[in-house]
Amino acid sequence: MEISTLLDAFNDKHILVVGDVMIDAYIEGSVSRMSPEAPVPVLDLYSEEQRIGGAANVALNLLALGAKATIASVIGEDTPASTLLQLMHDAQIDTRGLVRSAQRKTTIKTRVLSNSKQLLRIDNEDQHDLQPIEFDKLLQKLQLLIEEGIDGILIEDYNKGVMTKELITWLISAANKKNIPIVVDPKKKNFLNYTGCTLFKPNLKELKEGLQIDFDFEKQPEALSKAIEELQHKLQCRYTFVTLSEHGVQFYDGQTHHHLAAHRRNISDVSGAGDTVIATTCLGLVCGGSAVQIAALANLAGGLVCESPGVISIDKEKLRSEAQELLK
Repeated sequence: MEISTLLDAFNDKHILVVGDVMIDAYIEGSVSRMSPEAPVPVLDLYSEEQRIGGAANVALNLLALGAKATIASVIGEDTPASTLLQLMHDAQIDTRGLVRSAQRKTTIKTRVLSNSKQLLRIDNEDQHDLQPIEFDKLLQKLQLLIEEGIDGILIEDYNKGVMTKELITWLISAANKKNIPIVVDPKKKNFLNYTGCTLFKPNLKELKEGLQIDFDFEKQPEALSKAIEELQHKLQCRYTFVTLSEHGVQFYDGQTHHHLAAHRRNISDVSGAGDTVIATTCLGLVCGGSAVQIAALANLAGGLVCESPGVISIDKEKLRSEAQELLK
């Protein structure tokens, strides 16, 4: 399949995104002096902004790539939840899978920036697992959405409590019963609980922590392949896809390792790049792309969003242009 044909196939695919949603807030200004009260810089404020973050940013990337996205998660009954719902409504994200709970805060990550460089991040959140009543309500919504029909499930775990072991097990079982591809962007807490998923996408740090191993990738590239094979054996997944920051990506299909180097970029901010990578990977898989095509497109997409400050979505036509030029 041609790359452009694969990108066109993304259009109107329906992906269910399950995981932790949040607001990414930005406070930006300039620093020209130190405070007389403490040895800290003084920020002269000139803008504040709130954006969709977490698993909801994955949904934004899916929309930007031409797909339909439904988000399933648990948020608070607080003011930030109302703000987040309005942002998602404005972005045309389907929110039928959201549960509101008075027992949880809606996560807000606030980044303080000066000249597009991050000075500080402030997190306001809960991290405890879902309460039984929250779990039951979310499960009911997920059952309805899966029965309606979807093309793929994407799990985005940020360790904020939505992805419990019980929910992970249920989702993978439900997906496999209906032959729905299910891809996972993990975090450390539930790392080895995703047995039976279709595709598992950790970064290098998560891979090492999850398997409790350490190695120098640059000096021991063969150690990476060995670790990936060990992980795939433990999880019994079909594909393992590891992102390696400036070293590119490595995709394992159970038989062959495909390593793709990173493209040279003027990096501004890596925030949200993983969301773009997993969204592109999910659609590439659902649409029948080859291992090399999926890895190459995701590698390109992740690099592209790093060229802009803050958490942003991928520009599909820019991705298409670069792909046609670089992936001949």
